[in-house]
Amino acid sequence: MGQIVAALVLFLVVLLGAGVWIGLGLIGAGIGTLSVFMPQMPAAKLLAQQLWNSATSLELLALPLFILMAEILFRTRLAESLFNGLAPWTRRLPGRMSHITVLASTLFAAVSGSSAATTATVGRITAGELLQRGYDRQMVIGSLAGAGTLGFLIPPSVIMIIYGVLAEESILKLFIAGVIPGGLLAGAYMVYLGARSVMNPALVGEALPPTSWSEKVHAALGLLPVLCLIFAVIGSMYGGIASPTEAAAVGVAGAIAIGALQRSLTPRGLVEATLLAAQTCAMIGLIIMGAMFLSVGLGYLGVPRFVAGQIEALNLSPFALIVVLLIFYVLLGCLMEGMSCIVMTLPITLPLILAAGYDKVWFGVFLVLVVEMAQITPPVGFNLIVIQRLTGDRMGAVARAALPFFAIMVAMALLLAVVPQIATWLPETMSNRN
Repeated sequence: MGQIVAALVLFLVVLLGAGVWIGLGLIGAGIGTLSVFMPQMPAAKLLAQQLWNSATSLELLALPLFILMAEILFRTRLAESLFNGLAPWTRRLPGRMSHITVLASTLFAAVSGSSAATTATVGRITAGELLQRGYDRQMVIGSLAGAGTLGFLIPPSVIMIIYGVLAEESILKLFIAGVIPGGLLAGAYMVYLGARSVMNPALVGEALPPTSWSEKVHAALGLLPVLCLIFAVIGSMYGGIASPTEAAAVGVAGAIAIGALQRSLTPRGLVEATLLAAQTCAMIGLIIMGAMFLSVGLGYLGVPRFVAGQIEALNLSPFALIVVLLIFYVLLGCLMEGMSCIVMTLPITLPLILAAGYDKVWFGVFLVLVVEMAQITPPVGFNLIVIQRLTGDRMGAVARAALPFFAIMVAMALLLAVVPQIATWLPETMSNRN
């Protein structure tokens, strides 16, 4: 069995190291390993079957719609509306306007599903404004790096859809399970920003001039479009009115309506958004196909059972297992993009988690949280790259600024392991009600 694992790793290193697309690399590694160790297995027939099963999965229908919604919103003035609507309400908070990045990212994440889109859209408005007003550069960049990752955890989440398909778990339950952890993580970011500002007031820039309640209410009206869209998408799913796919369709219609009301979405912009969404979906679809084929191939070869047996022999407690997996995924995230980490390792790690007594919904939230960490770990943290392009800072400086928020995510992951009900309570109440 050790030879099989070594051969699989070798195939992956050679193919991915040569620049082969991840999806094709996964397929190639699966075919190569099966051909060497199970030559009697009709690999071509197995591949065709898995490609068909992946391409016709009903659960994946929501994926292109949510991606299209994010692309459309990226071309609107939604981030500007969020900034103007939130700014007057943060004046008396410790840290003042530094909280806008977290609040705006939380709201945008609830209608985006993409970490990179959240970081880029919110960052292009808030980062410049806060730096211009004299806020500490490291705090501004760090808060954007941390808050931008909320696009994966707060529903709708593209990563959760992919996990749900691969783990054969309800995408709706996964979406709902991310609400409370996402809110707690955003709250933890704000507490940290407030505490830093109290300890060192020089980190905070100039305050906004005093505003009356009528002015605050008028500014908050700019938040109504995004709040209505959040209610339509997430509220319809939680209330059992719409499936994730139906909610995604509503979200696309709502995004188009917001663009039309703001007069910021042109026909050309809509075409560009559609083309980019199609390209992204094609890329993700190929990765999912490769991952499912490799997963089935590993099952035939007995790799998951072998690895599970080796880890089980260590007699780790459930919490110790979580700590080991946390360290494993953090190290892997330093070298690979988060989605790739999930699709390549899930066939092995999911059985371990189930054997330890955790369920699939909880592990989905935990895994997404760990993937968020990969977004802000050098050298391939995608959020770091986005922020580097926005601010012009060096990668090392951006990574150092993100370090406190990385530590907060680690603490949140460990808290989830100790109190799994943080992720499972809300889906259970929805199931009991239905």
